[in-house]
Amino acid sequence: MTSRRHFMLAGSALLNGAPFSSFLDAAQATKPLSVSTSEVIVPITVTDDKGKFVSDLRQPDFKIFDEGKEQKITYFNAEREQPVVVGFLLDMSNLNRLHWKTFAEATEELVLALLPQEGPKQTAGYLITYSTTAEVAVDTTNSPDKIQEKIRKIKPGGGAALYDALYLACTNRKLVRGEPIEPRRVIVVIGDGHDSASKKSLDEVIELAQRNLVTIFGMSTVAFGFKQEGEKNLLRLAEETGGRVVFPLEGLYKDVSGFLSTPSDEGNYALKVGTGQYAAELAKGMFNAVAAIQGEITTQYIIRYSPTSTDDRKAFRKIRVEVPNIANLKIRFRSGYYPANP
Repeated sequence: MTSRRHFMLAGSALLNGAPFSSFLDAAQATKPLSVSTSEVIVPITVTDDKGKFVSDLRQPDFKIFDEGKEQKITYFNAEREQPVVVGFLLDMSNLNRLHWKTFAEATEELVLALLPQEGPKQTAGYLITYSTTAEVAVDTTNSPDKIQEKIRKIKPGGGAALYDALYLACTNRKLVRGEPIEPRRVIVVIGDGHDSASKKSLDEVIELAQRNLVTIFGMSTVAFGFKQEGEKNLLRLAEETGGRVVFPLEGLYKDVSGFLSTPSDEGNYALKVGTGQYAAELAKGMFNAVAAIQGEITTQYIIRYSPTSTDDRKAFRKIRVEVPNIANLKIRFRSGYYPANP
């Protein structure tokens, strides 16, 4: 939920850290956003049965329910390329050493796609790397170059503190004025979802993300032919917050003869990927994954409503979004919200 006071503060209520000073004085100079004293913000992604984005819906097409009761939509936005603050969380654990170069390059492409040099002034990003510990490698900036340069310098190794990285993203970075309405808050996890080193738990960071109106997306680094225990964690993080996980390596080599027949010594489950055929398939998979995440983030509808009942005794209130008059649509939205911040 949001409040007028929260957005007037613009930098101290939900996330810790100083107000964003050097990032765009123009953004600091804008007038504070004014919303009603109690609103819920719901980013929504709609795709058809073939996975293509449906971007021509209008407000009357949607119905939104709060604890089963239909709500009146007070704000609707279907514009493309809305301002966002994107956190790139890069898994540097040992398990990602095999395809590290490929995923590092894909992350650079994703940074450039979501933080274009000529993009909106309130579009920004930050980089958090995590292995045995998590750290803010590049704080909030509107310069993709700073993030790309850092990615080129880092090397994988160690465990995986994914949940601590998510905690940092929600508590310990500079803010852009107007969050989380405009710009919105998004996190992209580039990793396999496993966690072996965090002090925080999965449930803790899911609640924190929901309270901070963060949508989580994932680019899975799990290789074709393998399953990781962390995959279900990555899927849950996305589903609970209204995001999605893409699997760029899934099914890439299913038609390539002998792919899984020759183990090698590069790692515990490294496989010989052969010659150019494998490289071409890998490049294609990564390109499609970057395009899918970019499209997902930039093609969201935004709905706001003032709930008719705000029983704060109920710790978590469930949301449901429907497009009742159009069949075979996949609608993604966060599972609910907390009526009050602690």
